[in-house]
Amino acid sequence: MADAHLPPRSCDTFVALPPATVGERIIFGKNSDRPCDEVQEVVYFPSASHEPGAKIEVPFDCTYIEIEQVSRTHAVVLSRPAWLWGAEMGANEHGVCIGNEAVWGREEATDSEALLGMDLVRLVKRVKFSTK
Repeated sequence: MADAHLPPRSCDTFVALPPATVGERIIFGKNSDRPCDEVQEVVYFPSASHEPGAKIEVPFDCTYIEIEQVSRTHAVVLSRPAWLWGAEMGANEHGVCIGNEAVWGREEATDSEALLGMDLVRLVKRVKFSTK
């Protein structure tokens, strides 16, 4: 049994799909190892059109780097730390759900600035998957 006094050490995401759910529902859930007193905002961003050549700029968009913006983004609901551009989890208007996870690897991380995992979650608003 886990010691209740130890800090959380992982994030977990799960999905339950039919036929394991009632009423053909899809269930998406996520827990987080963020500090228990950290404010998590649930925010909505509507779909939007963007000018050709537009950038997602630091620090108002991506946390550390600038990337190219797509011409159209989809509406998205996110749960995110109040202090961060990115998000812990979210879903866009097309039902694409995503959660942030720590992934441990054998390769050394570089010192160069890059997208954070939470930045990638925020970028889910760009994605539309076809079911065909």
